[in-house]
This record gives sequence, structure tokens and C-alpha cells, in this order.
Amino acid sequence: MDITNIDFKKMNDIIPTIIQDSKTNEVFMLGYMNKVSLQNTIKTGDIHFWSRSRNMLWKKGETSGNQLKVKEIYLDCDGDTLLIKVQLIGINVCHTGKRTCFTKQLSFTQK
Repeated sequence: MDITNIDFKKMNDIIPTIIQDSKTNEVFMLGYMNKVSLQNTIKTGDIHFWSRSRNMLWKKGETSGNQLKVKEIYLDCDGDTLLIKVQLIGINVCHTGKRTCFTKQLSFTQK
């Protein structure tokens, strides 16, 4: 994958990365990558992120054992967001112990 077309500068050298199940299309989470974490992801086939709160690289599943294996990587039309389709090796993705990070539905009034 040629990463020269990715606009890392738009968000201070990081890029939002949507993680989605490759078979069901369930959205697992949103993380952030920098060039190094993306290169590590491409090289190993395991998801690596940049932690904004800890200011460090981390490999998903390193402590939990719930790994994400890359199946496909897509770049959006603006070149500033990634969609990575994965296979979950384990039972959940979210640090709360849930399968997905998107479990809290917000209510709204449709107009």
C-alpha cells in the first residue's frame, strides 16, 4: 500500500481509522494511526494504533489477547480517513469487555 497519498498533516500527523469486521461489516471501533503505526500494521498484519492519551504506539490485543488481523485497508476520497476490515481473534474489541465500542445509543427527535 502506498501511504504517500494519505493526508496525515490535516490532524497533526494522525489519521482517524475505522475498524470493521470483514465478514459482518460491524463497526468495532475508531482509533488513530500515525505513519509508524500504519507501517507496523501493514508490515505485520496486526492492528497498531497511536494513543493520543498516552502519546505512544500500541498493538491492539497486546494485553487483552483480543487481536485484530487485517484483511483489507481502504482510504477515503479525501485521503484523511482509513477503513480497515479485520478478523477478530478473541471475543471482544472494546476495553470495557464488549464486542464493539459502539454500544450507547443516543436518543434524538427526528424533525
